[in-house]
Formats: sequence, structure tokens, C-alpha cells
Amino acid sequence: MFVNVMKMNNRGMIVRNYIYRIAQALLVSLAVLAMGSASAQAETVRIITTGKGSALEWPLYIGVSKGFFKSRDIDIDLFSTSSTAMVMQQVTGGSGDLGTGGLTDPIRAIDQGAGLSLLTLETLVPPYSLWGKQDVKDIAGLKGKMVIVGGAKDVTRIFFERMAVPNGLNDGDYDLTYAGTTPARYAALQSGAVDAAILYPPASFAASAAGFSKLGELADYVKDMPFTGYAANVEWAKAHPALVTSFLEGLHEGVAWFYDKANREEAIDILVAESGAKRPDVEKTYDYYMALHIFPDKATMTPEALASTVKVLGDAGELKGAADPKRFIDDTVNAMLP
Repeated sequence: MFVNVMKMNNRGMIVRNYIYRIAQALLVSLAVLAMGSASAQAETVRIITTGKGSALEWPLYIGVSKGFFKSRDIDIDLFSTSSTAMVMQQVTGGSGDLGTGGLTDPIRAIDQGAGLSLLTLETLVPPYSLWGKQDVKDIAGLKGKMVIVGGAKDVTRIFFERMAVPNGLNDGDYDLTYAGTTPARYAALQSGAVDAAILYPPASFAASAAGFSKLGELADYVKDMPFTGYAANVEWAKAHPALVTSFLEGLHEGVAWFYDKANREEAIDILVAESGAKRPDVEKTYDYYMALHIFPDKATMTPEALASTVKVLGDAGELKGAADPKRFIDDTVNAMLP
């Protein structure tokens, strides 16, 4: 009897040890899984754009829609403001990590000491055109008229002046008013509050369909100035170099996807959803952007690309420091380009 009890006790101990070892193995496995989950947890990039639903951010919207950022464990938080100057203020203040818009505003901000660096070009060619009321037939006809551009120091003012001077118009020959986004400028033209507006697609195609006069294509006047870019908060970028590189890889996967003509219809669907623009106007925008090859094939930001824009600002006395393009590109941030 005594022997049987001992055997039963031994069996019980063996079973308890077995269960204990299984439990230990399960706990180790769960810990490993938890560590793996934590390491794969998505990081967030906060991006502030100039206006909402712009065709200039098309590859960004594609990247979000197609999961090109998700596949790299990146969540994108998008915000928008009414001007690029406000975008740069918010990114400088830490409310965003990256900001998009015309290149003149981040250049001015950096010149004044903002903790920003130009990261990559967003668009290579400014896709603007100038549109007027039906009774305005050409740019020379804007003498004494009201023209709306993005701002007193916005890149669109520089663009308009590049179009005006060859047509005999100088500062003072016309009046300027301002609105920071193309939809706002087109609304002013529609309302009759202005005689002409500088617009980009799809609003420019809407202006054509509405019967406004096309006064000129900016591409005929400006061939040496890339249009928009991404600027980064330097402190944030230096703390997240791998994230910056992965973001740019996802963004340019979106560019490559855009340029694949097999994706035309879905690309149009994506921008219609983001912008609320009419599909025929977005279709024309897609074809126009394809013809321009507006988006760079890879992330790029060089002093050479900035040279003309910096020179224009320097010659106008708008820079406190030297008109040296290298000042606006942080070397450490630039090394993060894939």
C-alpha cells in the first residue's frame, strides 16, 4: 500500500512538472510574440499640406490608398492649412513632421532660422496657367485689372511676374489680391471678384469648361524652377532617420504606380475621392501630368535644383543670409534619401 501511494505521488509530480514546463514555454512564446509585435508596430508620420485634396499630392494619396506606407509599418496622418507659409510655421513648431508646398516659403523660413530642411522635390514642373474673365483676351489686357495669386511673397506671385513682364506689364500696372490655394483663387474668379487667377489642375480644366479665357501657360515662361517640395522638421528627422527613408520609399512607389498607365482609372478614382473634383477634370489632369512627367522618379534635393529659386529671392532682397542653395539642405537629412 505504501509503495502504491509513493508511485501515485511520483506520477503527480511528473504531471505537475510537465504542466509547469508547458506553461513556461507558452509564456516565453507569448513574450517573443509581444516583442515582435512591438517591433513591428507602425510609426506615424504627420504631414501638413497646402490645401486639401491637391493633385500635387497624388502619389501620397496613392501610397496611402494602396498600402505602400502600411507595408513599411508607417501610418500617415494628413492635415492641411490654407497657405504654405502656415504649413512651414506648423512644421517648425512641431505640429507636423513634414510639410508640402511651394519652395519659396521653406527657403524663407530656413533663412530666418527655422529648424527645417528641404527634403525632396514633390513636383518638377509648375503646372499653372493663367485664366481671365471672358472679356480679357491676353495677358497685356490685364492692365488696370485685379489678379489673384497665392500671396504677396508666394511663389505664384513670382510665376505671374514671369508671365507679365514679357507681355509689357510691370509692377503697378495691375492690382493683386491673394488666396493661398487654387480652389480659393478659382472661387474668386467664378464670383467675379477678380479679373484673372493663376490656377493648376483640375481647377484650370474646370475654368476652361466654364468658358473663362486662357491667357497663358506658365510652362512657356518658367523652365528653370521646380515647383513644390517636402520640408522636414530637422530635429524630428534626425531622431527618425530610418522612418524618413522608408517614407520616401513608399512615396516613390506611389510615383511609379502613378506612371504605370495600367493604373490610370484607379489613380483617377483616388484623386476624385480625395479632392471632390469632377471626374472629367481629374482625367484631364492625369493626362496632363503624365505629359509633363511632373513627379520626380526618385527622391531628390540638390543645390542645383534650388539655384534659380534662391537667386530670384536673393535678387529681390528677400533673404537675410547668403543666396547659397546649400544653406537650405541639411546634410544629415539629405543623407536619408533612398
